[in-house]
Amino acid sequence: MPLLHLLPLADLSLALAIGAALGFFGGLFGIGGGIIAIPLFVLAFAMDQAMAQGTALVLMVPNLLIGWWRYSRKHPVGWRAVLAIALPATLTTWLLAHFATRLDAQLLGHLFCAFLGILALRLLWQGRCGREPLTGVPLRPAALPLVGVAGGSSMGLLGIGGGLVATPLLSGWLGQRQTVAQSLALALVAPSSLVALSAYAGAQRVDWSLGLPMALGGMFTVAAGVALAHKLPERRMRAAFAWMLLATALWLALAPR
Repeated sequence: MPLLHLLPLADLSLALAIGAALGFFGGLFGIGGGIIAIPLFVLAFAMDQAMAQGTALVLMVPNLLIGWWRYSRKHPVGWRAVLAIALPATLTTWLLAHFATRLDAQLLGHLFCAFLGILALRLLWQGRCGREPLTGVPLRPAALPLVGVAGGSSMGLLGIGGGLVATPLLSGWLGQRQTVAQSLALALVAPSSLVALSAYAGAQRVDWSLGLPMALGGMFTVAAGVALAHKLPERRMRAAFAWMLLATALWLALAPR
């Protein structure tokens, strides 16, 4: 598949529409559109796993950067804490992204499937146990680089999941309130996603002609998805999303490549 070419008008319209749908569902479920986009690229567009991850990052980067900017204005955290989590995450992302682009596509696909399955089971378990209580213990800066490495490893290797790994570590292990955890998680994933995209692009693992119009379409619909999410039952939405992830993981594992 060419990495950069002009799409015909019909294909461009389709890419915009798919991007809009991905942006809407990403906002609806509160989880990055890459989790939905990567399986779509693999199954519907016949991309290899690394190409799918790199192209999905084109959709994710602008939304994550905008989200980080907006969230940091409403829920600011100190710059020392931001640097303590973002710098190790960015370095880890850069190293593992270069490794991922050279990894066997089938093995990378199996790792992605395993991540989706584990995430789905965790969401289902959380829904069964109920909402985790809010906490607010003093932040331990020395532990933040470890969270950064964990989140950066997911971003670099899989192109997704940095926030999904970091947020429960910050809220559960370090006992931070959800707003603080999400603010720090965005400080981790926003620069890490940009570094990951540059690594995948440098390895010719990004289809810009498909990713850019999808990213444009998604930017117009994220807010609508978030608005609808506030009106729907959270627990049912999480359960539905978890079952969808589990089914997607099984489909990816069993589908012929």
